Amino acid sequence: MTTRHMRAIKLWSPKLEWQERPDGSILIWRCDALGPYPDKITERFLYWAKTASDRTWMAERDEHGSWRKLSYGEALARIRALAQAFLDFGLSVERPLIILSDNSIAHALVALAAQHVGIPSAAISPAYATVSNEFDKLKDIVGQITPGLVFVENAAPFHAAIAAAFPPDVPVVCLRNPPPGRPSHHLPDLFDVEPGPAVDTAHAAVGPDTVAKFLFTSGTTGSPKAVIQTQRMLCSNQEMIADCYAFLREDPPIVVDWAPWNHTASGNKVFNMVIYHGGTFYIDKGRPTPPGIKETIANLREVSPTWYFNVPAGYEMLVHAMHDDEALRDTFFRDLKMLMYAGAGMAQHTWDSLKELSKQAGGEPVHIGTGLGSTETAPFSLYCTEPQERPGNIGIPAQGITLKLVPVEDKFELRLKGPNVTPGYWRSPQLTAAAFDEEGFYMIGDAVKFAVDRDPRHGFFFDGRIAENFKLQTGTWVAVGKLRAQLVDQFGGLIRDAVITGADREELGALVVPFLPALRALVSGSDALSDADILTSPEVRGALAEKLAGHARSASGSATRVMRIMLLKDPPRFERGEVTDKGSINQRAMLSHRADLVAALYRGGEDVIRFDKEMAA
Repeated sequence: MTTRHMRAIKLWSPKLEWQERPDGSILIWRCDALGPYPDKITERFLYWAKTASDRTWMAERDEHGSWRKLSYGEALARIRALAQAFLDFGLSVERPLIILSDNSIAHALVALAAQHVGIPSAAISPAYATVSNEFDKLKDIVGQITPGLVFVENAAPFHAAIAAAFPPDVPVVCLRNPPPGRPSHHLPDLFDVEPGPAVDTAHAAVGPDTVAKFLFTSGTTGSPKAVIQTQRMLCSNQEMIADCYAFLREDPPIVVDWAPWNHTASGNKVFNMVIYHGGTFYIDKGRPTPPGIKETIANLREVSPTWYFNVPAGYEMLVHAMHDDEALRDTFFRDLKMLMYAGAGMAQHTWDSLKELSKQAGGEPVHIGTGLGSTETAPFSLYCTEPQERPGNIGIPAQGITLKLVPVEDKFELRLKGPNVTPGYWRSPQLTAAAFDEEGFYMIGDAVKFAVDRDPRHGFFFDGRIAENFKLQTGTWVAVGKLRAQLVDQFGGLIRDAVITGADREELGALVVPFLPALRALVSGSDALSDADILTSPEVRGALAEKLAGHARSASGSATRVMRIMLLKDPPRFERGEVTDKGSINQRAMLSHRADLVAALYRGGEDVIRFDKEMAA
């Protein structure tokens, strides 16, 4: 189908069926069956290396700021050489490869080389090895998967972590600064290894059930869990994506992407989407932070993506930049067919600005969509392609996926079944058994609500994490995810995120993450002031109090009305599991680690901004 009143792009034409069962649960599935897909994702790489050998597969900035590019044909030669080296090292599913590096061409090559011959890799957030001094989570990961090799580009920042977490006989492959006292190999030397027949034999043995990689959940409530990612998961998921984003079959994607490959969103979906369709991946070393967005903006001034992903905070920063930079706006939207956001709810003003800016750049608004998935679902599971007036609709199931909605209190818990769903957690049968219901549906832990009552054809809205929701003192349930997104939206860009408080209390509160660029704009002479001065300035406190009052007056009841807020001066910290390196806040971890701030929020004081109860009546 082609979307109405938007840039004309080819998308899916889904047909849904559903069944309401006597127990109150609802099954929803697609009538149009999932199409054929390869047994292994590297089949697609081989295809493009043969048919479009000179096409750029991946590009990254070099030390001089120029784009260093690698073609499909050049990359395949290096992948095969590395694959032979990894076989020679004796790597296997029992002794996989750990990658301790940010996104890079080298990272991509070693991951695909291992996968090419049936050796799983596990990309680990570098923060596990640099932020902490004890490296407890890294030690847990090493204990779970017993790696046979570590890859790290520049080993210098990781010397202490490698010594603490890895047995002394586990070798390191790196580009520079190998750790002392440990077997090490220089990556460029391995590019010269001559691939033998063993590479082709091992590649032929890779099938749908072969473990392609391990992805670790954030581990906010304990040790990170190793989620098995099979070739069937990755390949079926890419065919689901190709059905949804049908324009990719005719127009290989160009992406400019920063999201870390140790997460499923980019490490599976975006990384493999480029390979599946023979596209080009420009590695963005920026981040959706005030300092990090500068590099993203520099990249987007040069490269026009055809499909683009960011988190809402990143889009907010891009919107600010494009309002003042028409050249950036025009380059960004020139070839763009679709914007995707995830990781948090998008504010209405950001949504409206993106639509308006795309109209200014190209005459028709670009499609903006989101969906729902998880590490355990590879991740693509639901997506919304129908034009929407507001953000939040997560859409309908992809081909091959069956949804199961189970009534819980006043909402529906979502469960999923399909070829993209993990078989479980590595070496953890108890965790695996607990993740699936009696019918084999994966219990994702999210609640949803119908966009149109009892009619799944119009999609769903995310209705919070089941485990995050809580009751007020009155016994009223609070839908945390929905309220958090609503609060951020109503503060009009002054805050980036919020942690909702109030379990077993009389009223709701929130610890809010400030968006400092927007707050600085409220204060005259802000360039001479520190961040702490900005947060305590009368202009900022007055503006936040006004936004809180507007929110409270519009709320329908105590379960949707935040009465008090406190600005977080210490941002959420990765090493404590409070935030992922993609920027998503973990509500439960924040409440656990910031219990003193929650107590202070309800005691009151000069740091608390409060809405008077009598005014809310």
